[in-house]
Amino acid sequence: MTAAAVTSPDAVAPAVTTVALPDSPDLLRLLPATGALSWVRRGEGLVGWGEADRLEVRGPGALAEAASWWAGRSADLAVDDGVGVPGSGPVVFASIAYDPAAGTSVFVVPELVVGRRDGVTWLTTTGDAGPRDVLAAPLPLPPSPARLRYADGALDPASWCSAVAAAVARIGDGDLAKVVLARDLLVTADVPLDPRRLLDRLAARFPDCWTFAVDGLLGATPELLLRRTGRELSARVLAGTAPRGAGAEDDRLAAGLLDSAKDRAEHALAVDSLVQALEPYCSALSVPGEPSLLTLANVRHLATDVVGTQRRTGARGRAGLLELVDAVHPTAAVCGTPPDRAAAVIGELEGMDRGRYAGPVGWLDARGDGEFGLALRCAQLSDDDPATARLFAGCGIVAGSDPSAELAETQSKFAAVQAALES
Repeated sequence: MTAAAVTSPDAVAPAVTTVALPDSPDLLRLLPATGALSWVRRGEGLVGWGEADRLEVRGPGALAEAASWWAGRSADLAVDDGVGVPGSGPVVFASIAYDPAAGTSVFVVPELVVGRRDGVTWLTTTGDAGPRDVLAAPLPLPPSPARLRYADGALDPASWCSAVAAAVARIGDGDLAKVVLARDLLVTADVPLDPRRLLDRLAARFPDCWTFAVDGLLGATPELLLRRTGRELSARVLAGTAPRGAGAEDDRLAAGLLDSAKDRAEHALAVDSLVQALEPYCSALSVPGEPSLLTLANVRHLATDVVGTQRRTGARGRAGLLELVDAVHPTAAVCGTPPDRAAAVIGELEGMDRGRYAGPVGWLDARGDGEFGLALRCAQLSDDDPATARLFAGCGIVAGSDPSAELAETQSKFAAVQAALES
């Protein structure tokens, strides 16, 4: 377990200043080539860079330790926030391991943050960070790589299909109802991969997704694990996927997804797992009776938007966002049902370390407001080779799942990042 750097008790707390900005720049185009931090959807959200502080943590109680660290750090800050909206003032970006007890979760406090919410734009600086040139004309994006080479990750396609077949057999035997199996794909370019280009292309192609970047993990997720604004909680659950088609075929595929007993059963398990985890924390919880369709450039998903109000009394009423995230993650959307059995099957069949893939990713401010999605449709840039990245895609396996169809679904999901790399 790794904690934040020790500081002198006599050290002067850094000042955090937030000011409104008259202009509304393209947030993602402000980012530097290294150290990019992002949480942006339809041009609104937060971007940051520089590093005022950092926490890396793992082990039992990792998120409780992180929550304590952030609460203590926030309390020591001298804050001048002239905007006063969620995301202004002190902010920490976070990328949490899929298994926080076994993997390393990363929390980064940027020196500079630019945010936009409901048309209001602001700049937050921490410590001695200077705002000069923040809104200068952005540098042009570098050209896309001329050559990309792909290689199998932990399992080749045939081996992964065998793992899916084994999972279907376990489900048929009654061991579990659902398990999410993921696979990885390695990509190497002829030049270092520039996160700015990747984020820019993902945001343009998937405007309804949250385009995120924290510590080299970047992508565009359609799934909102949990948002907290005051005492209002909200989440978007996705499970059940169909590819896109052309013309009448696209309509047929959409109707087929809505009518699919297999996909609706998978979706219901994901919704139920979130609701069961969140309900004890809520005085009210609204769950639509039927899923809707979320249409993206490459696939469609069954989607359910859940809205709740956090209790005002008791220990659960005092729970912060990281405690809530810890309570609901992992849902059946990224693990399975029941979760303990699904986790065991994942460990046995998947053959890879997920790291921070499929873990919570997002931001938290000093008020306790924040947003966390699930790190899906993403790439992990290599620390050792800037021209190399690891891509991830997963599928929910239930009774009746066909290994070849699930493989095709992973290919559709890989395509989200592949297209951004190649364009």
